[in-house]
Amino acid sequence: MILGIYTKRLICVWLFLLPVHATFAQPDSTRNLPTATVRGYAPERFMGGLKIQRADSALAEVYRFQTLADFLATQAPLQLKNYGAGQLTTVGFRGTSANHTAVLWNGININSPTLGQTDFSTIPMAGFDQLSVQYGAAASCVGTDAVGGSVLLGSVPNFKKMGAVSVQLGQRWASFGNHQTQAGVRFASVLGANWRLSSKTLLYGGRLNNRFPHAERRGYPIEPSLTTQNGLVQDFYFRNKQAHQFSVNIWLSDNKLTLAPNDAVSRETTRTQAYRFLGNYEAGKLLLRAGFIRDLIDYGKGPDFDTSPSHSQTDRFIARAEREFDLAKPRITARLGGEVVHYRTQTDGYGNSVISENRADLYALLRYQPTDKWLVSLNLRQAFVTRFDPPFTPSLGTECRLKNTDSQTITLKANAGRSYRVPTLNERYWRTLGNPDVRPESGFNKEVGVEIKQKPSPRLSVSSNLTVFHNRMDDWTYWNPDRGYRVENLQLVVARGVELQASGAYKSAGLLAGFFAQYALTRSSQERIYDPTAQDVVGKQLVYLPLHTGSANVFVEFPKLSKLKQTRLTVLWQGSSRRYYTFDNSKYIDGFQLVNLVAETSVETAKTRAKISVQADNIFDALYLNVKRNAMPGRSFAINFNFIF
Repeated sequence: MILGIYTKRLICVWLFLLPVHATFAQPDSTRNLPTATVRGYAPERFMGGLKIQRADSALAEVYRFQTLADFLATQAPLQLKNYGAGQLTTVGFRGTSANHTAVLWNGININSPTLGQTDFSTIPMAGFDQLSVQYGAAASCVGTDAVGGSVLLGSVPNFKKMGAVSVQLGQRWASFGNHQTQAGVRFASVLGANWRLSSKTLLYGGRLNNRFPHAERRGYPIEPSLTTQNGLVQDFYFRNKQAHQFSVNIWLSDNKLTLAPNDAVSRETTRTQAYRFLGNYEAGKLLLRAGFIRDLIDYGKGPDFDTSPSHSQTDRFIARAEREFDLAKPRITARLGGEVVHYRTQTDGYGNSVISENRADLYALLRYQPTDKWLVSLNLRQAFVTRFDPPFTPSLGTECRLKNTDSQTITLKANAGRSYRVPTLNERYWRTLGNPDVRPESGFNKEVGVEIKQKPSPRLSVSSNLTVFHNRMDDWTYWNPDRGYRVENLQLVVARGVELQASGAYKSAGLLAGFFAQYALTRSSQERIYDPTAQDVVGKQLVYLPLHTGSANVFVEFPKLSKLKQTRLTVLWQGSSRRYYTFDNSKYIDGFQLVNLVAETSVETAKTRAKISVQADNIFDALYLNVKRNAMPGRSFAINFNFIF
């Protein structure tokens, strides 16, 4: 691993100041992570009118040995494309593709510059302290790729318990010879008379042998595969009495996927590695950031992987400066910033030369709270890319509390904004098929929602929300089969739909119970004829995009049962309607329904906590297919052990 951080050029910028957002904006779901003071780049604060869902912290703990893809399948109305057990899994929001989903790690977009997306099967749930899912276009806040939505991963220090050390060891054993291991340390200490340190270290590793008992299910083959995943997450935070803070965030990952591992001739091996480093300095409301990210991809068939694999290496050098201003405290706040990123890539598919590119963003994130019940947000962003002219992306959002009593709160939300996506490096530089003249995609998103929170009694609370959205995306990039799959801007795609969510909780002295349910109706279709043959696909649902999706979970928890500290039973359901795999919608994959069960309990002593959970997935052994139209494995079981000292 080669480490190096440099800045090729530094841009000093200033931006306009206008009004924005308010502090009462809340996630749409009542299931929130523990409250924490968020420093640094927190885009949620400026997403007025947008739908934001925080992770269910209890369920996230159950899924700590699994991936972000596994967790989101049960919690959000997303379009997950799973290529097989332990294989590539991508996420699309609201009728868009994986390339229209921004994935931010502590404020930095980590989508692969060559592919333009993130494999959610490689992101460990245990690696992060905060997880938020943001729906709809948010390019004005987070930049490129945030056309359909964003996934926000964050780290948070803990300076509350000085001198405390926590050691965590965990193990998961699952069906088909699969297993994962985790080991972590958290501590906080005083450094001299002026400084404090908060540190988190997590090592994780796993091997999915996928030794399926059958080669097929009901006539559909089950693709054999072998996946190994290893990584390190390291966070250091140094803070002094003047509230100045230095932080270093490191995330290293090494993932290897082998298809048909027992066939020496036809097996395919892909190894992806990522080295991510961020350094931050915060003084009051000033943030300075520098970062380096290296993405490596190696691919080969048969023995070629060991002798002469196809190799890709892309480096990113990042510099960012931000400053927040209170223009009319506490009513008007503005965050002004600029970022510059230098890319260097060498990929076999591009030829032997090194491709370099510079990108910069100037943005003003603004919030205005004229009254305690009303907020307005206005965000502005302009991107600059070598040889490209991305569109100016403003957004305007508002939130208004129509009713605010002890027993009921009704909040109306609305947002409208432009979005954009810079074409990937593959789309521009791939030999023969790439198109250097391809244009950035441009979108315009509108959404309206209402959220109702009720507390009929001191023990019972209920929350529900309804969101209607319309997203028009022009110059959608298309690998045109009629031109030998050369990249072109051919499609105008319009996505529209409705999302419903509801949750509730009941709490008494000896019982805690609750539920969460969500449903989405998503209609997404191509609306432009680009050649005579396209007449058959205009107005048809996009491929692999279900019209209906839903999920729900119900839990019952006993705070203290016999000598057990905590016992909890959770039932999870997820369902999807049919998915078309031809552009004219003539052929499709049947819909499916899955039911999972989780039972967990914990035992505590003065210095140790042991948590044990048993998980049964697809308990009714339902048959469902992936995007390759291969069968996914059936019923499976897992047992998890987690010890905290």
